[in-house]
Amino acid sequence: MPEPSPTPVRRRGRLLRFAGAVMVLFALAGYLGVQYLTGGTGAPRCRVVSGKGDGASYEFTPEQAVNAATISAVGTSRRMPERAVAIALATALQESGLRNIQHGDRDSLGLFQQRPSQGWGTRKQIMDPTYAAGIFYEHLAKVPGYSRLPLTVAAQRVQRSGYPQAYAKHEPDATLLAAALTGRAAATLTCEGRPDATPARGAGPVRAALARDFGRDVLQEAGATVDAERASASPAPDATAATASSTASGASPTTAASASPAKPGDRTVTVPVREGATSGTGALRHGWELAHWAVANSSALHIERVSYAGREWTAGTSEGSWRTADAKGGSAGSGAAAEVRIVAAQ
Repeated sequence: MPEPSPTPVRRRGRLLRFAGAVMVLFALAGYLGVQYLTGGTGAPRCRVVSGKGDGASYEFTPEQAVNAATISAVGTSRRMPERAVAIALATALQESGLRNIQHGDRDSLGLFQQRPSQGWGTRKQIMDPTYAAGIFYEHLAKVPGYSRLPLTVAAQRVQRSGYPQAYAKHEPDATLLAAALTGRAAATLTCEGRPDATPARGAGPVRAALARDFGRDVLQEAGATVDAERASASPAPDATAATASSTASGASPTTAASASPAKPGDRTVTVPVREGATSGTGALRHGWELAHWAVANSSALHIERVSYAGREWTAGTSEGSWRTADAKGGSAGSGAAAEVRIVAAQ
């Protein structure tokens, strides 16, 4: 005897379930599309390669790139060596995945999962990446012979983690990042540079972020001052944190900086490169440090082009690689190492 055909109610139920499944798939596709276009946590869009030509590389997201660049800049501004930067980056990779997270074990917070209850600072301070990196280096500098210790040992003496060996697996990636972000490995860090969802505002936020990460001296070299948009470029730390961070890097407290709003249409930040601007390095290396910092911040700050030492990076190119700059770009010839030119969207 043949089975009875499905009733209209059963057929309607199947159609509703099918329609629901289709809607979920469309929603997922839309979410991934938004993440791809707006700089979310989708596919990695930044890459660092080994300067040794051994094929080693590490891919990461724009969010991670910004935090890694801040960690490196704070370290070199404190005249910490490249090894210290690698230790800090490996620690942040393990503790937070280089993301400034607002949760963790007990009251742990931020890039390094520092705890307010253990004297690392207030919640507001710890959630400021510049402060968090600075206080990490402050503790690392007190570890005798840290630069000669195994990375896991040096990191553990600062962090007191329950899983000290976990830092080891991040050492290769942290070493690649440190070599690029401290400028030793030239033209090795690239990003696609798709802007995130925040509005573009020209050169003002770029100057503000430079002052935040490197200290105000980097802007004084360029004949610029901290502009009025500084406060909107990143979460402002407590006044004591801002003072401590800038003083440690040899700069005047940023809270005392005079306001100088960016002019309408201002898109270019030119940073002269001085000899010995960072610990134990020459001008060429410091220039690549600044250039790589700009590329790492390209999505967040809507940076379109970075030129230095006869090379140029342009946002949105298929490979996002460094190429030889033409005369129009202002970066050809031996004098190109005298300045880093950063062009932002308006």
